Amino acid sequence: MLNQEEITQILTDALTELFEIDAEKITPQTNLYEDLEIDSIDAIDLIDYIKRKTGYKLVADDFRSVRTVNDVINAVLQKTQSEPAE
Repeated sequence: MLNQEEITQILTDALTELFEIDAEKITPQTNLYEDLEIDSIDAIDLIDYIKRKTGYKLVADDFRSVRTVNDVINAVLQKTQSEPAE
């Protein structure tokens, strides 16, 4: 099971690698859509990256209400606590 710090690092790596976002711009309060200009296609890529790095079966519905970096961390954390990794 992953902890919050590990998930934060995976998410930060994803945002910097996939979207070339400066890591200093990524805070728990950062809004994915407004501050980082992540669109729905980007969100699918982000989910796929997290899924590959964590081994958890994540689907778009798990992230329907996600708006901030912290929301993503909490959604992944919740998923890690509710089911085993693949």
